Amino acid sequence: MDVTEIQKYLPHRYPFLLVDRVIELVENERIVCIKNVTINEPQFTGHFPNAPVFPGVMIVEALAQASGILAFKSKNRTLDYGYIYYLAGTDKTKFKRSVVPGDQLRLEVEILNLRNHWMKASGKAYVDDQLVCSSLLTCAEQQVG
Repeated sequence: MDVTEIQKYLPHRYPFLLVDRVIELVENERIVCIKNVTINEPQFTGHFPNAPVFPGVMIVEALAQASGILAFKSKNRTLDYGYIYYLAGTDKTKFKRSVVPGDQLRLEVEILNLRNHWMKASGKAYVDDQLVCSSLLTCAEQQVG
């Protein structure tokens, strides 16, 4: 799934769309996405100017966005249905190393529990084969508009 298709499932747009590509998706099970980290992203002007580091909270947000795509696809819906998924909580979040410009994040999310209006998932972010972040995510579906 390329970025044009991703935008059917996520309301985010530049500079806050943090999923560049979906490379694997098994509905009701798991998703694998890519986020390319580049120096020209706006957060690097202040985080940190002489030692750019991709903010950990944005890694968690990227995992949450991947979770939203997975939830929508698992329910056979798009944004056109009038709902979006919000990140409702995180648990046991850990960061193992910094992510810097030039890194490619591989976002892996696995559903733990998918209910009518919420989802619990396990998210892991990797650079190459090195784990950089893990988190348990809760996403809640809400009607908009």
